Amino acid sequence: MNDLMDKVRSIYEQFDASHDFQHIERVYQNAMDILHSEPAADAEVVKIAVLLHDVSDKKYTNNKEQENQLIAELALSDDKKRHIKDCIAQVSFNGGNELEATSIEAKIVRDADRLDAIGAIGIARTFAYGGAKGRKLYDTAEQARTTMTEEEYRTKNTSSVTHFYEKLLFLKDLMTTEKGKQMANERHQFMEGFLQQLQKEIGQ
Repeated sequence: MNDLMDKVRSIYEQFDASHDFQHIERVYQNAMDILHSEPAADAEVVKIAVLLHDVSDKKYTNNKEQENQLIAELALSDDKKRHIKDCIAQVSFNGGNELEATSIEAKIVRDADRLDAIGAIGIARTFAYGGAKGRKLYDTAEQARTTMTEEEYRTKNTSSVTHFYEKLLFLKDLMTTEKGKQMANERHQFMEGFLQQLQKEIGQ
């Protein structure tokens, strides 16, 4: 596991602060917290899927070669390797076009990742990513989309605040584990308070 951590660290160090190795460390801790409430889950699958879940993130690459190679090098059965790949594939929101999380392991990884997208750290990550992509902080004339294709979700350069209304405010109700739901509540409330304060400060 330490060897895999070292390998993925070098990959994530190439990404901006919203998806760097600190993000992986936080998601890993979230997953460990959820695992305590899900004793039937395969902890090894969860841990490896967390470490690898953003290696092939479509925001940064269209190539899954690194992910596939890292999984191929694992001293695990083919079934377990497929399970890890399935967990990774089922994490992404994709503009509301997400795949179904079909195992408890996939649900844990998904919830752990989404917890890092909300709350104080979620706010920080949203603006870090927006800054890296040259996005506006907010656009009061912009309308949040209620439906979109994955391509539309990934290609339209909306403001950072619009992202809250297109994704982040929905994540609390999309949590799939009981522990994930509990952990999401406080973070969701913090985001709502932030947006209310922001509206006051910009005169909305």
